[in-house]
Amino acid sequence: MNSIETVAIIGGGVIGGGWAARLIENHIDVRVFDPAPDAKDKFDAVLANADRAYAGLTDAPRGSKGSVTWHDTAAQAAQGAQLIIESVPERPDIKRAVYAEIETTAADDAIITSSTSGIMPSDLQAEMTHPERLMVAHPFNPVYLLPLVELVAGTQTDNKYIEWGKTFFADIGMHPLHCRVEIAGFLSDRLQEALWREALWLLHDKVATADEIDAAIAYGPGLRWAQMGTMQTFHLAGGEGGMRAMLAMFGPCLEWPWTKLMDVPELTDDFVNEVGDQCEKQAAGLNPRELERIRDDNLIAIQRALKGNDWGAGKTLARYEAKMGRAANDD
Repeated sequence: MNSIETVAIIGGGVIGGGWAARLIENHIDVRVFDPAPDAKDKFDAVLANADRAYAGLTDAPRGSKGSVTWHDTAAQAAQGAQLIIESVPERPDIKRAVYAEIETTAADDAIITSSTSGIMPSDLQAEMTHPERLMVAHPFNPVYLLPLVELVAGTQTDNKYIEWGKTFFADIGMHPLHCRVEIAGFLSDRLQEALWREALWLLHDKVATADEIDAAIAYGPGLRWAQMGTMQTFHLAGGEGGMRAMLAMFGPCLEWPWTKLMDVPELTDDFVNEVGDQCEKQAAGLNPRELERIRDDNLIAIQRALKGNDWGAGKTLARYEAKMGRAANDD
């Protein structure tokens, strides 16, 4: 597979814009298609925030950026791209229609990835002319700062593209995680949605407000999760006995009716408005762009702190900085 010099982004929303920001920061040209009338304005806002974030994230020399061009159709955007990233709404019919269009102009060896949060890649590639070149590369918002990308193959995906993805995404500063078993929701979203589901029940049952629920994470477990996942956190909590001690001590609690598991509160208009009102109150008058900048600054500070200990996402950042430094010296 050739080196990636040009990438097509189909869908220029928050995720597509985040992909574009990370790619152009790595000197890769981007071709964009999004039919929404306000797409370019939103896209440019993401790029502006990303540019600000990268100025504080890394000490490595940044160099020149890749270019961004806009195109009238998905087929036009796909022309000349070695990689095509689909980031359209989470509907299999829309995604399949996009693949059908881009395959009319894409090179036979162009790689196609979907940013889907949980649709099975086997379902997505079912009607493709070249299904072997499609895989999921699921990023996390903001794509330009969070390094995780889940790589998932469908039944027809050629494994060489997964191996390619491990190298390519690492080269642009990410942490590729190969989800070896194709499962709906993949890994991270299954874990995130379990927590979100329980949070909605706590709010629905008037146990806590949105602000209190977030405080229960942000000031405690969330700080641990920034450096260690659930399994390592609980292993450490078990002291000398590790996870075995934790399971012996707290394992029986897992059978207690503490959580709602797969039950979901009914999303009535009243409940949706209640949740929305509380989240808007939390925002304290800050608009989404302002909140994004606060979020980005916090993510930068956490990753830079972790870099000092060569740990977690900080280790990924340090590896990326070293690569960028070598590239600058070669120039």
